[in-house]
Amino acid sequence: LLAVSEELDEAELAALKFLSREHVPRRRLEAARSPHDLFEALQERGVLEAGNLAFLRELLYLIGRIDLLAAHLGSSREQVERELQVPRAGGARVPPYRCLLFQLSEDITKDELMSFKLLLDGALPKNKLTPQTTMLDIFIEMEKKGLLGKDNLSVLKGLCEKINISLWNRIEDGLNLLGQEEMLITEEERGSTGGPEGCLTLAVAPEFPGSCNISSQLEAYKMTSRPCGVCLILNNHNFAKAREAVPEHKYLRDRNGTEVDAAALRNVFSKLHFRIEEYRDLTADEIRKTVNIFRCEDHEDKDCFVCCILSHGKKGIIYGVDGQEVPIRELTSSFTVQNCRSLAGKPKVFFIQACQGNAFHKGVTIEADSAEQDASAERDVRFQLDCIPAEADFLLGMATLQDYVSYRSPREGTWYIQALCQHLESRCPRGENVVSILTAVNREVSRKTGERNAEKQMPQPIFTLKKKLIFPVN
Repeated sequence: LLAVSEELDEAELAALKFLSREHVPRRRLEAARSPHDLFEALQERGVLEAGNLAFLRELLYLIGRIDLLAAHLGSSREQVERELQVPRAGGARVPPYRCLLFQLSEDITKDELMSFKLLLDGALPKNKLTPQTTMLDIFIEMEKKGLLGKDNLSVLKGLCEKINISLWNRIEDGLNLLGQEEMLITEEERGSTGGPEGCLTLAVAPEFPGSCNISSQLEAYKMTSRPCGVCLILNNHNFAKAREAVPEHKYLRDRNGTEVDAAALRNVFSKLHFRIEEYRDLTADEIRKTVNIFRCEDHEDKDCFVCCILSHGKKGIIYGVDGQEVPIRELTSSFTVQNCRSLAGKPKVFFIQACQGNAFHKGVTIEADSAEQDASAERDVRFQLDCIPAEADFLLGMATLQDYVSYRSPREGTWYIQALCQHLESRCPRGENVVSILTAVNREVSRKTGERNAEKQMPQPIFTLKKKLIFPVN
């Protein structure tokens, strides 16, 4: 326990304390100034015992410290995931409600956090809504004030509806997946008028009337055809043509490590019953021609189409190996109802591993999937929908936010594709919604840090799906 405690930072301690709130009294938690203090408190409550560290393994798994599982507890991600699927007789667990709140705190943006603070001004003390206040801090204060609890989600629902409805949808999806639908009955649906004045008004006056529990009513896309559909992989590695033909691309490197990504994609989508079609080192025109071939293919007896693009890129663009540009919107729009009728009403899924902004050459251990060497990288983190058509049934998984770089290890592949494949492989057999899986991918990739200059990356899923998308393994 001491060895593990020495590896955890302040933010991770805050996360562990939040996840342990059902098992340690509030005052005892607040008095814990180090991970070791917290572990002592958990031991006092009989939650951690010699020979039974299942709760600690669960905590480390939830905060993403898989490395500590292996180094100090002799366990792995897969072993813990198997443990979590089996009821733990008499043993402590983190409740689904608290897991989902923690995941939500990990996923919200700075702008969304600011919106929560503004909307809660007056409901929570001002000294609890400082610039240093985290989303976990807000949840804790809401619980103290009686504004949030396992059976009291009305205020949270109202806040999410005003800020970003997808935040509430994640709560619903998660609880439905875990068989906890009864927790979705919020206070206003029970007819309760409890809670502080003002806050209840915010919760029961949603801007989307009748939206409650929409997620639980959603059906899933049909995924019974075998093969389920085509998984098209466009894998660009050698950019010698671009370096020779386009002066501004003279620093554009070959994408060493992309074959590791391609192999991972082939492996996981084969298990998910897709027919794999891989094309390598395509120019911009060849990319267009290849996509057109599959646009014209008859997908009538298929349930889905997946396209994975591994290349260099910039904002809204991917590069052919000749350095010429192909707009992502041009590729996704090839599969609209007008352009590909046999995929009408079926999910069209695109995973794009490419930079979407300027990048820096920081050495050989971590490379950026971008052409530029401009040190004045723009850091505008806008959530834009200009890469997918304005119609239903599309999902676009971007390796990074627009204007940002993404990172690739020449030996281990890219952060995004590797995390994507690992989570698809481990979570699809459990029947998880792909949107929920991408949230887990966001969390894992956002926690990674480059070895040279503390590089960070944040993926960006964008979707217009109208049903749940679940890839069946069997």
